[in-house]
Order: sequence, then structure tokens, then C-alpha cells
Amino acid sequence: MGNLHSVEKAFNRLGHQPSRVVSPSDLDGCDALVLPGVGSFDPAIENLQSTGLIPDLKRWNEADRPLLGICLGLQLLFESSAEGRLEGLGLIKGHVERLPIGAGARIPHMGWAPLDLRRANPMLGAADPLAWVYFVHSYAAVPERPETIAAAASFGSSSVTAMVWQRRLGACQFHPEKSSESGRAMLKRWLGWLQRGAPIG
Repeated sequence: MGNLHSVEKAFNRLGHQPSRVVSPSDLDGCDALVLPGVGSFDPAIENLQSTGLIPDLKRWNEADRPLLGICLGLQLLFESSAEGRLEGLGLIKGHVERLPIGAGARIPHMGWAPLDLRRANPMLGAADPLAWVYFVHSYAAVPERPETIAAAASFGSSSVTAMVWQRRLGACQFHPEKSSESGRAMLKRWLGWLQRGAPIG
């Protein structure tokens, strides 16, 4: 949904050629999955339903295999969204809510913002420089378990979930592929983690 080309280009610049997965048979030989997306929740879920991939994505996660969501891809990992009526993938407990109108910031949240790291993860370490990243969104995830939040970002007088991490399942609300050197460093770090066997902890 939307940003496949830009995500592919970001990985190409790091020396990797990702393969597009459009049916369950395309999963053969995959070491990790990236679930990108731009747009609305329900059309994205309907798109996944049409591919027949939803059961495979759930089995992939149950097998604790690496998966990275980007932007709308993060929101799809949750149980539901206030933006739509369809069920999400439910890989992470919690819901997606509209950004708060009374927070003193414009919706959509668009532009650069620094990350508030809550816990180190395969994309961002505690010793890494302050990461400024690029956001475009009107909804944000509210995980059931706060410890799922790996990083947050300010939104007016409030803060929003910017990254989530759960074992080998991770996602970012921002666009690493559009976040210049910060995003490049995060994708490079994630690829290095995969090459080391995707250790947990």
C-alpha cells in the first residue's frame, strides 16, 4: 500500500534486493518480512485479504520470525483501528486511535520529530545519536502493554507511539526510508541484526 517503491530503494541503497510478496508461495525462502503501507486501514486489510496472506503472516509471527512494519504497516499489526471497521492482524494487543485534537498540534502529524527512546531494540540502541525521523499520520497505536512501546514522539502537549517491539516483531510509525541518515542507520542496524541471526535481548 503506497510506499513499496521507496522502501525497496532504501534497501537497494544498503546493498539488498528485497522480493515482493504478493501470494503465500512468495514466502518460500524469505528470511524476514517488511510490511510497509501508506493510506487507510480498511483498504490495506482488504488488500491483504485479497492476497490470502493474513493466515501466513499470523503463522510467521507465531513462529517468532522477523517482521518489520512501517507507518500503516505498524497500525495493521494491532487488533483494530478507529479509522476503520475491519479487524487488524492482532499480532500486537491494543488499538489504533485518532491523534488527539486537543493536543495543540495539527492533524495530520507531518514532518520531522526526534524520537524519545523507551528501550533499545534492533533498529535503535541506547548509545545511538538522537534520531530525527519523518512522520505522516493521523492515527497512532495505543498498545495494551506499555512496555511494547520502544520509542515515542511528541505531538503537541501529548506523545504518540513511534516504535513498537515485541520479540522479533517490530514496527515504526515514521518512515525510515524517508528519514535521511537516521532512517538509513536504523535500516542498516536492522539488517545487521538479521545477519547475526535476529537474537532476542
